[in-house]
Amino acid sequence: MGVTTLEKIIALQKKTGNIRNICILAHVDHGKTTLADCLISSNGIISSRLAGKLRYLDSREDEQIRGITMKSSAISLHFEEDGQEYLINLIDSPGHVDFSSEVSTAVRLCDGSIIVVDAVEGVCPQTQAVLRQAWLENIHPVLLINKLDRLIVELKLTSQEAYTHLQKILEQVNAVTGALFTSKVLEERADKDTDSQVIAETVDGEQVYDWSAGLEETDDSHLYFSPDQGNVVFASAIDGWGFSIEQFAQLYSQKVGIKAPVLLKTLWGDYYLNTKAKKIMKGAQAKGKKPLFVQLVLDNIWNLYDVVLKREKEKIDKIVSSLGLKISARESRHSDPKVHLSAICSQWLPISQAVLCIHN
Repeated sequence: MGVTTLEKIIALQKKTGNIRNICILAHVDHGKTTLADCLISSNGIISSRLAGKLRYLDSREDEQIRGITMKSSAISLHFEEDGQEYLINLIDSPGHVDFSSEVSTAVRLCDGSIIVVDAVEGVCPQTQAVLRQAWLENIHPVLLINKLDRLIVELKLTSQEAYTHLQKILEQVNAVTGALFTSKVLEERADKDTDSQVIAETVDGEQVYDWSAGLEETDDSHLYFSPDQGNVVFASAIDGWGFSIEQFAQLYSQKVGIKAPVLLKTLWGDYYLNTKAKKIMKGAQAKGKKPLFVQLVLDNIWNLYDVVLKREKEKIDKIVSSLGLKISARESRHSDPKVHLSAICSQWLPISQAVLCIHN
């Protein structure tokens, strides 16, 4: 997306139905401000090469010196999808526990949130705190698992190991959400019992309370984070890329010839592609097959990192041409291969598109 003018922002402010207030929440150093930089660069306010290094929303001198966000900062961004134009009021909040009052203020102003989790560190104390705040204020959260590049470059995990690791992180986040849901149901049940003064059942003269009642009847499936529900984004903000599985479902529905809704339901989970029958089948783990998410998504990203970091020019040119990308000579010849990698990834899987389209 090109540079957005001030006149365009003022015009969008008059269309109140198309305004979205979104805050970025996370534990300290999980990549909130780097993510904000990537979203800001999509509007041409800063260069995409400076995203993650400039920390644009850390406007105070002490924030720049310490390298952490201490005050919530806001910015208005223009986003276009399917012919519809939106004004995104983005708030970058602090992750340090000492500045939690700034977070609670930001959450109350917003109607959506991006919960950022470091792919290496997983769920941390402040992650639990922000999940609880988002829950209490009843705002729509999207989970962004950040720093996937660390799994490749630092931990040197295989794509299969990374998939198992990502599943564990999702389970950790959903465990926190499940605990919040359970406590809410039990509180409502206790209030109801107090109001109606229900006499508990007696068994052999002893009072018996059924604390589980209410949990079975309530549908909580929509509360949890799952890639097939479209509320999870996988990303590396420092390299400028991110994706939801919906993007890959659309891409592979044309290539493989399987309907996009079917791919959306099976790209995450224990499914594998039977190449002979051209069918998606269940039971990848039991049969020792690669899950679809590893085969169709992670393997491609892992191969790209491997080829670019090893400077295999012929393979890089082949990948770039097959994806239909245009990489400048300056970026492809740069002494740091990360610059070349970031240029390819940010064009192929722009993080701003993946994050902002979920909220609209």
